[in-house]
Amino acid sequence: MLDGMRSLSAILKTNDLRGAVPDQWGPEEARAIGAAIAHALSEAPALLVGYDMRTSGPDMAAALTEGAVRGGLDVVGIGQVSTDTMYYASGAKALPGAMLTASHNPSGENGLKLMRPGAKPVGLETGLKEIVAWAEANPDPPRAAQAGTVTRTAVLEDFARFLRQAVDLTQIRPLKVVVDAGNGMGGVVTEAVLGPASGPLRLPIELVPLFFEPDGTFPNHLANPLDTSTLADLQRTVLDVGADLGLAFDGDADRCFVVDEAGQIVSPSVIGVMIALREVAREDLAGRPAVVIHNAITSQVLPRLVRAAGAEPVRTPVGHAVIKPAMAARDAVFGAEHSGHFYFRDFFYADSGILSAMHVLAALGSQDLPLSLLATVYTPYAASGEINFRVADPAYAIQKVQAAYAEDAARGTVTLDWLDGLTVNHWDGPPRWWANVRSSNTEALLRLNVEAEDRDVMEKVRDGIAGLIEEA
Repeated sequence: MLDGMRSLSAILKTNDLRGAVPDQWGPEEARAIGAAIAHALSEAPALLVGYDMRTSGPDMAAALTEGAVRGGLDVVGIGQVSTDTMYYASGAKALPGAMLTASHNPSGENGLKLMRPGAKPVGLETGLKEIVAWAEANPDPPRAAQAGTVTRTAVLEDFARFLRQAVDLTQIRPLKVVVDAGNGMGGVVTEAVLGPASGPLRLPIELVPLFFEPDGTFPNHLANPLDTSTLADLQRTVLDVGADLGLAFDGDADRCFVVDEAGQIVSPSVIGVMIALREVAREDLAGRPAVVIHNAITSQVLPRLVRAAGAEPVRTPVGHAVIKPAMAARDAVFGAEHSGHFYFRDFFYADSGILSAMHVLAALGSQDLPLSLLATVYTPYAASGEINFRVADPAYAIQKVQAAYAEDAARGTVTLDWLDGLTVNHWDGPPRWWANVRSSNTEALLRLNVEAEDRDVMEKVRDGIAGLIEEA
């Protein structure tokens, strides 16, 4: 390796690359990655390159473009975009894509999501590890006999038009909607899709924007709705203006969180149920059997109601690099993650924050109940929410939890599965509960989720397992 070239393996995650700029990687590494992509995708007609609002984005995208072009690959730059805009471009143009983003991570970080034509993900086990290895082995790769070219194109208008055709919001009741973009890409996309200048048909939606100006320094709060403290501005504004609901996007806007008219957070599992039932009903009208994918930490209410609607729920590990191929393999109409990522067959099996928001608006606006009551219908169980722990040895902590339930598992009173981390399942009860402990795919954290048929049981299980983790 040349002096100055850092190990990309250090920032290699399950689904993408993520690390601090310039401490862990920078333009030199991005250039090497661009050349590695050109090597891996030598038969592709071109590579789409985009970046989000992070301050390092333009330089990193330029360096990656330079590496790809040196390697002989044509590049189509689509500029500053949301990740779901990149998914749309990859699907609509049938081209691979490289998206510079670190999603909800802090401002000093950046990352890279790669996809094959049709927005098919490139994850650790589906090519990303090999691309990183080639880049590390070839930090100063030879120039191709014929360099690639660089062209630029705008895709936001086409993306907005596609979404407006996917979900018809013209007939819903009037809704006042507060949207907190957190200075990420959500403001740009929301204005294009739902704003007054978004198309010839004016939607019955009054937008109240918060922090729509893209700014990768995140001057107001981090664009990370998983951290509920970042929702305070949204919750307060919903109450102040008497809105019907509030929407919050993460930095690259592929994820959407929702608060109701009382400013209360609506569980992503509830949002998943609302959208799943809409998509299953659409499949039923078309006479097609429906499959719905959900990850290992989604509420039990989702598979229960999906089955009741006549569809098949399928459980998978967490992460888009797993869920998207699973959806494609089963031709699933919809996929839900408790982290707020929602996937759509008719959006190239990809996730989209704004498309998810549009389904929520359609579900709410097609009936008269407030969102708080509508959500209550889909919240029969008590959930802990995701609790994060920083531990020295996550594997050891998980083993401690396993050991604590080993005797119960031997007696058959609980089941243990390793689909994604460790899930301890006592849902056959009574009392009914389950708990999952897993390492984060994107951060140095151990995550705990617990759900039970009542709050007392949930809190007892939660506190017991949290104590085991904290002792590890």
